[in-house]
Amino acid sequence: MNIPPLPVDDTDIVRILVVDDQRSNLDAIDALLSTSGCQLVRAESADEALLALLEHEFAAIILDIKMPGIDGLELAALIKERRRIRHVPILFITASMFDERDMLRGYGAGAVDYLTKPIHSDILRSKVAVFVELFRKNLAVAKANAALQREIGERQRVQDELRHANSDLEQRVQERTEALQRADRRKDEFLASLAHELRNPLAPIRSAVEILQHGNPPEEEAARARAVIVRQLHQMTRLIDDLMDVSRITSDKLVLQVSRIELSQVVAIAVETSSPLIAERRHDLTIALPDAPVVLDADPARLAQVLSNLLSNAAQYTPPGGEIRVTAEVRGRQVVIAVRDNGLGIEPEMAARVFDLFTQGARSPVGPGGGLGIGLTLARRLVEMLGGQLELRSEGTGRGSEFSITLPVSMAPVGRSQPQTEPELELATSKRILVVDDNQDSAEMLAALLKAWGQDARVAFDGVTALESGREFHPEIVLLDLGMPHPDGYETARRLRAEPWGKDAMLVAVTGWGHVSDKQRTQQAGFEHHLVKPIVPHQLRTLIAT
Repeated sequence: MNIPPLPVDDTDIVRILVVDDQRSNLDAIDALLSTSGCQLVRAESADEALLALLEHEFAAIILDIKMPGIDGLELAALIKERRRIRHVPILFITASMFDERDMLRGYGAGAVDYLTKPIHSDILRSKVAVFVELFRKNLAVAKANAALQREIGERQRVQDELRHANSDLEQRVQERTEALQRADRRKDEFLASLAHELRNPLAPIRSAVEILQHGNPPEEEAARARAVIVRQLHQMTRLIDDLMDVSRITSDKLVLQVSRIELSQVVAIAVETSSPLIAERRHDLTIALPDAPVVLDADPARLAQVLSNLLSNAAQYTPPGGEIRVTAEVRGRQVVIAVRDNGLGIEPEMAARVFDLFTQGARSPVGPGGGLGIGLTLARRLVEMLGGQLELRSEGTGRGSEFSITLPVSMAPVGRSQPQTEPELELATSKRILVVDDNQDSAEMLAALLKAWGQDARVAFDGVTALESGREFHPEIVLLDLGMPHPDGYETARRLRAEPWGKDAMLVAVTGWGHVSDKQRTQQAGFEHHLVKPIVPHQLRTLIAT
């Protein structure tokens, strides 16, 4: 018997079993069917044929009748007795014509047709093609039926799972709907609070501007008006900075600048930032720090921001003339920094939610500037990023609050020093500076500030005018707003760099966008510096001086 080895996946192979005791006949049939696309399995006896039928599925059997031992008719009868293979069509081959009785016996044994030797090649191929086509159709039907049964079973399983999950899904949908409704209410409350908080600084600024605009107010009154503008501008900037910080934290884009610092320096910076509000509210501030320096590995600006936030909260939620106390205590390898007040306190039901974003609670601040409900969220996240914890303790309404920060202490020593303030830089020479901004007030006021510093400043309100002015003015520095229409700041910068006078000019981007990716984009567009609105005068002065 000559049976080819099975391939790894032979489900689509069509096989024909050829049974003949003469190898020459097997070779002849093999040659005739070489182009049929079928795999021929050869057997030289009935035993080999039965063994092959046990191992493979066949589209047809080409069976010689005259064989020694078990002849073709007897083999056909044996095949028909077996349920698995009785359906395989048998094509008898004989060297002589059968009489009617032998033909009936052959058909009774399972023959579907006869061929006489010598075999006509076209007839053999045609008959085999019919068997092959029938086999393939049966195979396709069987596969389709199996797939259908699997699909029915899978659908039944899915339906069972859906039935089991339906009640749970409905519950989850209900919970999600309620959560979205709560989030929507909190969003509306936040937007209303945002509008309120941004209008709060605008009201005194507007009044101060009115005082400065009308007549010639006494110097004391004018100085007070200017102080109001500066203070309220700082308040608006703080609100916007808090919003940007929360956005960076929630998108994991906030990067800490960690260095080795001494706690007393950070506390001094925080107190300096918060002292105007504390003084305005006439609070008594007490600070008690360890005698020995407490060294931390932290971001000094961010830690000062957290402490300043806690001090400002204490000032806002404590009636005038209250007490605020800042303490620090080293416990093992940790330091606990506490900010206590004797103010309004926090209701027990609010204590669990006070660190949630946009949460302000039922209590109202007893001073101006209620905030957006993001300060404590920001503070806790910053402390966690520094490897610490921020916790709240309050005994209830009217009994004050205590916020405590726990941070790891660095084992490396650092000398105690006082916070250093940056000296005011002298602008020894006058430089030609072109201010480009489609907001005319912004451009003109910035140019006025530059002129007050002794600089030769001009303004342009769009990119085209800026390029025309630059050809005559030849500016050494260009302060260029990015958000201008047609062309914007980026396109204006590209055109400016193409001008002979613009190749060596210092190009400074002025924008409300201050993310790292924004600064990278301006650098790629040809800007040397990136200033975020509102421009800090000291930064601009330093840039011009250096």
